[in-house]
Amino acid sequence: MSVDLARLTAFEALRAVDERDAYTNLVLPAMLTERGLTGRDAALVTELVHGTLRRRGTYDAVLDQVAKQGVAKIDPPVLDALRLGTHQLLSMRVPSHAAVSTTVDLVRRQVGHKPTAFVNAVLRKVARRGLGDWLDLVGAGLSETERLAVVESHPAWMVEALGRALEVGGRDRAELTALLEADNASPRVTLVARPGLVEPDALPGDPGKLSPYARVLDGGVPGDLPEIRDGRAGVQDEGSQMVALTAVDAVVEGRDERWLDLCAGPGGKAALLGAIAAQRGAHLVANEAQEHRAELVRKTVRQLPDVEVTVHDGREGPWEPGSFDRVLVDAPCTGLGALRRRPESRWRRRAEDVPELVTLQVELLGRALSLVRPGGVVVYATCSPHPEETVGVVEAATASGVAELEDVRRWWPHVDGTDAMFAAVLRRTSA
Repeated sequence: MSVDLARLTAFEALRAVDERDAYTNLVLPAMLTERGLTGRDAALVTELVHGTLRRRGTYDAVLDQVAKQGVAKIDPPVLDALRLGTHQLLSMRVPSHAAVSTTVDLVRRQVGHKPTAFVNAVLRKVARRGLGDWLDLVGAGLSETERLAVVESHPAWMVEALGRALEVGGRDRAELTALLEADNASPRVTLVARPGLVEPDALPGDPGKLSPYARVLDGGVPGDLPEIRDGRAGVQDEGSQMVALTAVDAVVEGRDERWLDLCAGPGGKAALLGAIAAQRGAHLVANEAQEHRAELVRKTVRQLPDVEVTVHDGREGPWEPGSFDRVLVDAPCTGLGALRRRPESRWRRRAEDVPELVTLQVELLGRALSLVRPGGVVVYATCSPHPEETVGVVEAATASGVAELEDVRRWWPHVDGTDAMFAAVLRRTSA
């Protein structure tokens, strides 16, 4: 029996995400390398995996219509195969007979003969309608939040949170559909040229819209570029670049010699901060709470020997109060702003995660404010626009009056072509 390697790899990646809570950005490149999949084959696997995960909510609603027992009672490996087949039928230019037959072959090889007739029957029913007709059917009779959750494949609580985020951010809630659609689009790969190490013009791609160090690629494998391999450049969303630039562009009163990246892993922002710090004669401390993530930071900043990488809980590190001039707190968050890049995260996060994260965020920001001297600045950032993780945290941390909020910046996928990022600039005002 022949099951093509691309679909087999995609299926096994989906199973790794489901069974082992694997992250696609880690497990998929390793699989592609191990199996020698490059070029179009690698692109096919990536689309199969990312597209299936992004649209999983929609596909489950469709499968619920055609599988008598409903998706909740389908064995997980069979369900992943059905999702994979449904993605090919509804969102890719794969002939129906090929999408059905390859999925049946895949199930026969990876699961066994018994469920093949069921898979064949279900996918043939899916193939009777196009995506537009299915969206009309599964969205009928639902509230607006529930309809968007199914049609745009986001958990309902995320739909509601993103709608509130638009309003709090001064935008029209009517943009919500465009924001959700942007989450479901494949982002282009963006490079960052680290100043002093490589010029942006030395990298391929088009100039970015926002960051002077950005180059946006149409295709190719970034890891093949010598500048990426040796650490002079990196792969970094333009929104993340703008957060780092916000941290270095904020005006500091007086000396500007000691900088701190309190939550530095995996190191992209630290590398950009460190490169600019070197040009200004400043010293950057890049701190990470976990050793394995600190090792990623070391690798990322390896071309910047003056960057000091430390491993401490950011709330309890050994630094003296008021010992830094400039601090970035890129806090752990729900990641609601990076759903297009981390397609599995929308199905892992729960609304119940938010309060615990907010507590951590408030503590980290409070610690950062104690570490910066009067006249210095702290930039608090998240890759989530969730109101409780953004303005709510800033309000809680500044309630004591030790700092003033000077600026708030937001970037959006449907407006700026970036991840949804939030950055608040706070100035320490009292000792």
